[in-house]
Amino acid sequence: MNKTVMTVDDSPSIRQMVAMTLRMGGYAVVEAADGAEALDKLAGGVHVDAIVTDQNMPHVDGLTFTRRLRGQAQHARTPILMLTTESSAEMKAAGRAAGLTGWMVKPFDPQTLIAVIGKVLA
Repeated sequence: MNKTVMTVDDSPSIRQMVAMTLRMGGYAVVEAADGAEALDKLAGGVHVDAIVTDQNMPHVDGLTFTRRLRGQAQHARTPILMLTTESSAEMKAAGRAAGLTGWMVKPFDPQTLIAVIGKVLA
């Protein structure tokens, strides 16, 4: 059975590129336009094995989304990767504190994304 990865990004083109990359890597994909939509889908029973989220989104940003998920027992160990243009040491430290599994900077290399997802799901 394929593993399912959720991609959360307010940019339709980035979301589409990430989803296409993941599908080419053999993963099923669930998409959400921001953290609020992602939280709604997960609360509605959508199962995911890992999440790739952006930071800068309307409604609920990536770090807030991560903190909220980490507060839920069923998502306490779900791998969450930040894929963002943000690269400062302060933001990365905030990500670690929020419970992120990893951090990747846009633009991303498709092969690297697939390799990182494979590693966190191994």
